[in-house]
Amino acid sequence: MTPAVNSAKKHKIAFSLHQYQHEASPASFGEEATEKLAVAPEKIFKTLVVSTQDKQLAVAIVPVSRQLDLKAMAKALRCKKVTLADKAQVEKSTGYVLGGVSPLGQKKSLFTVIDKSSEAFATIFISGGKRGLEIELAPKDLANLTRGVFFPIATEDESQNPESQNQ
Repeated sequence: MTPAVNSAKKHKIAFSLHQYQHEASPASFGEEATEKLAVAPEKIFKTLVVSTQDKQLAVAIVPVSRQLDLKAMAKALRCKKVTLADKAQVEKSTGYVLGGVSPLGQKKSLFTVIDKSSEAFATIFISGGKRGLEIELAPKDLANLTRGVFFPIATEDESQNPESQNQ
């Protein structure tokens, strides 16, 4: 099992695993999960890693149907500006490859912000730590496991914050 699944098991939270056959080059990892699992895109969340102007890393968890609002994320982190972290930083700090980055079981514990929209659902889906594996769990359990906070950090305006990294 992945570190993400092991973390959920270790903390004895209620969760379900959902697997699907990952395609080699999907346009979006999150959209692929949505299609293959037949789940509403607002219930599947992607994990993004951002970098502050001080080079501190943090995790943003937003629905795959929306984009990360970098200004809102900066506000949640109480800093002036954030940018998406580069691929090498993401993989080194989390221990996961892009497309399989989970907010659970990361190598380094990073400050985590979960989009407030997640609180509208009894359960949401997050990456299970590898491409083609999703963990379904309660948003409050995700917040407890990551010591995360809920904040409105997603926007539907794709032109404002095009993301190169998905879940």
